[in-house]
Amino acid sequence: MKVLNRNLRGFKVVVLRLGQKVPEFSLPDADKKVRSLGEFTRQGTVLLAFFPFAFSGTCDKEMCTFRDGFGTLQGAGSQVVGVSVDSSYSLKAFAQTYNLQFPLLSDFNKKVTKLYGVLQDPWVGLGYKGVAKRAVMVVDNRGMLKYRWVTDVPSDEPPYGEVVKAAQKLAA
Repeated sequence: MKVLNRNLRGFKVVVLRLGQKVPEFSLPDADKKVRSLGEFTRQGTVLLAFFPFAFSGTCDKEMCTFRDGFGTLQGAGSQVVGVSVDSSYSLKAFAQTYNLQFPLLSDFNKKVTKLYGVLQDPWVGLGYKGVAKRAVMVVDNRGMLKYRWVTDVPSDEPPYGEVVKAAQKLAA
C-alpha cells in the first residue's frame, strides 16, 4: 500500500490517495460486535463517516443527515458506517437517541483514525488527546478509495451533495 507519510508533532500522518486500496480494519460496533471493513465492502460501496464525538452538535446533525438520506444512499447500493473514538456504550446511546439505523464503530484506541490519517491531536485547543477529524470516505466494493473529504474544523459539515454523487457514481 502506498501512502504519503508526514511527521506531525512526533507521529506519522497517513494520507490515503484516491484510487488506492484502503487499509482493512476491525472495530466493535455499538453492540460490541466486532465488524470489519471487508464485511461491509462485500455488500457494496461503503461511506465511512468519521466524526469527533457523539452528542456534540455538528456530529448529531451530520449523523442525522446521513440517517435521513440513508434511503437515497441505499438506493445507490451504498451503506453508511460511522466511526468515532467514543466507546461502544456512548455510540449505542447515540444510535438509540437519534434512531440511527447504520453501524457506528468505536475506535476508542484511535488505531483506525491514525491509520486513515484523520486523527486530530490535540483537538481544537481543548486539550483532548486524539479525536477523529470530521471526514467522509467513499470506498468501493473492492476496497478502493473513490472519494475523500477531511476537515480540521470540527464545526464544518461534509458536502452532502458531493458525497451522495460520489456514491451514486459507483452505482452507475
